[in-house]
Amino acid sequence: QVQLLESGGGLVQAGGSLRLSCAASGRTFSSYAMGWFRQAPGKEREFVAGISMSGFSMLYVDSVKGRFTISRDNAKSTVYLQMNSLKPEDTAVYYCAARPTTYYSGTYRQYDYWGQGTQVTVSS
Repeated sequence: QVQLLESGGGLVQAGGSLRLSCAASGRTFSSYAMGWFRQAPGKEREFVAGISMSGFSMLYVDSVKGRFTISRDNAKSTVYLQMNSLKPEDTAVYYCAARPTTYYSGTYRQYDYWGQGTQVTVSS
């Protein structure tokens, strides 16, 4: 089992940047592919980005390509989401998730472990 704790959310103006972190504890972090999801009020949870166990393979939803970057530091058991050029439509609760496989998935049901979420609010 792995426990996940997100941090780094907050209020930012449109065009600004935030860096989310997700610290893992418990089982070996490098044995998990990781994903970032987000959920806005009244909407379904949406895949944002995923990264493989090794960190060499990543995937992004089209709406964040070129603006967000997912990365991981297995030595620190942490996954990051660097968010640049933020837009009001990026406003949501952001969650990190882990699955004990090599590669990420874009489907939230395929992740076994979740953090509690961190709020990101982008003002126009």
